[in-house]
Amino acid sequence: MGPVFSNLIDSYGWWLLALGLIAAELIAPGYFLLWIGLAAAVMGIIMLVFPGMPFLAQAIVFAALALALCVVYWKFIRPAAELRNDQPLLNRKGDRMIGRRVMVVDAIVNGRGKVKVGDTVWLVEGADCEAGSLVEVVGVQGVTLKVVAAA
Repeated sequence: MGPVFSNLIDSYGWWLLALGLIAAELIAPGYFLLWIGLAAAVMGIIMLVFPGMPFLAQAIVFAALALALCVVYWKFIRPAAELRNDQPLLNRKGDRMIGRRVMVVDAIVNGRGKVKVGDTVWLVEGADCEAGSLVEVVGVQGVTLKVVAAA
C-alpha cells in the first residue's frame, strides 16, 4: 500500500468518525456531538495536509479541536442564537404567565394552594388567601407559580 493510499485511509477514518458523530447528534440532539464531529472532519483535512502524523499527535490535536469548537459554541454561537430568538418564552409556559391575574381554586393555606389558568390547575406559593380570590403571578420555580394578592 502506497503512502498516498494510506494517507487517504487515515483521512477517511476521521471523516467516517465525523459522519458518525453528526448522525448521533440527530438521534440525541444537544449540539454537543456536532462540534466534536466537526473537529473529526477538520482532522480528516489535517491528515491530508500532514500525512504520517503519529496517532498520539492526532489524538491530541483532535481533543484540542473538539474542546476549542465546543468552547466557541458555548461562548459565542449559543448566546448569539438566544438573542436572535423572536419567541424567547416559547417552551417556558410558566414564565409566560408572569404578570397574569388568575383565580385561586384551592385556598392558599400555609403558603401553598392551586389556581386555574385556562383549563389547567397550577400549584402556587404565596400569602394565604381564600378560594375565589384574584392573585397575580410574579414568578415561577419549577412547576410552581409564585403569586401575590392582586391589587
